[in-house]
Amino acid sequence: MKFHPHLITSVTGILLEWMKTGRYIDQLIESDFRGNKRRGANDRRFIAQMTYDAVRYWRLLWTVAGKEPTPEPESVHTILAVLFLIKEKSIPPLREFAGLPVDDYKKRYEESLTDRSLRESIPEWLDQYGVAQLQERWDAEAAAMNDPAPVVIRVNLLKTDLASLRAELAEEGVETTESDLADAGLVLTERKNVFALPQFRDGKFEVQDTASQLVAPFMEVQPGMRVIDACAGAGGKTLHIATLMRNKGRVIAMDVSEAKLQELKRRHRRQGIDIIQTRQIVTQKDIQRLSEGADRVLLDVPCSGSGVIRRNPDTKWKLTLEKIGLLIQEQREILTRYSRMVKPGGKLIYATCSLFPAENQENVAFFLQHHPEFLLETESVLTPASMGTDGFYMARLKRL
Repeated sequence: MKFHPHLITSVTGILLEWMKTGRYIDQLIESDFRGNKRRGANDRRFIAQMTYDAVRYWRLLWTVAGKEPTPEPESVHTILAVLFLIKEKSIPPLREFAGLPVDDYKKRYEESLTDRSLRESIPEWLDQYGVAQLQERWDAEAAAMNDPAPVVIRVNLLKTDLASLRAELAEEGVETTESDLADAGLVLTERKNVFALPQFRDGKFEVQDTASQLVAPFMEVQPGMRVIDACAGAGGKTLHIATLMRNKGRVIAMDVSEAKLQELKRRHRRQGIDIIQTRQIVTQKDIQRLSEGADRVLLDVPCSGSGVIRRNPDTKWKLTLEKIGLLIQEQREILTRYSRMVKPGGKLIYATCSLFPAENQENVAFFLQHHPEFLLETESVLTPASMGTDGFYMARLKRL
């Protein structure tokens, strides 16, 4: 791996800021890139990869280093040296890495490989919870959490088609392959900053993982329907829903965050979609006004994010067993309150990006037990280990 020593300084600075503030690592990397616009693609790629790997293997690195992490440059230099040793089999001859006990690191690393929670670098409580939830499947999923996620884009079929966009992207030096699972999905063969491309600015595609792209088709939407995306966020799935409806009908995007809804407005204007209406959820009345008014209601609820840890590795260091318990309670409350928006004969779609049945099948079973007016039609489970996608769960329930 070739790099300039000053890049180690950048990686160190990002990790120190992460340790001190707890901000998400992708935000810190993006902030560093904005402040250093003259950096080339290779330098940016090195910084991102090194930083993500450090966060991804955080517990393993400190175990091999034989010390507790502290928010000091010398401390971070130690774990970066260990990371080089593990990934590249040697430590670069930099003054920041001088005098380190390499033989001790090698010995501790070999010892760590026999312990799954250390080998895969996950908190011990999360390893135990994963076993309890997934049994023998957890071993493969824990390993898959550390596989870097590919960049996948969804082609806006209102403006172009897969073949045309692939050709345009190839002219920009961006090579893609068609997704095996998502009809409008293209997978980049190499990571690129696609947000700077003219095709993105023209609204011809959005960045969206394959699993996420399967939600809108799962909803069985049709042109002319009235659809509510009740936990819309910035609206990746909302946009896809409107596209499948061929921009005919009405899509109401709801969220508690006005900032996210404003971002959605910018996105749907860029994509040439005009059937989306945004509504901020302030009180229960905002939900009650839409009672029995929708052909489809999507609930992509707040969850543990365990299915996207490969994409957001710092999630596993922020998550706790207590937080999962609170999330399950919130998910059940959302299911109960928001399901009232589905009209008789309509369908409710419950979705999470969690791997754990406690947030998925068990929540649906709990809901159906207390709401006999709904019937489970089908459900779908995607995981990094089984499908190579983000972890996602979807259930489609029909209101009788």
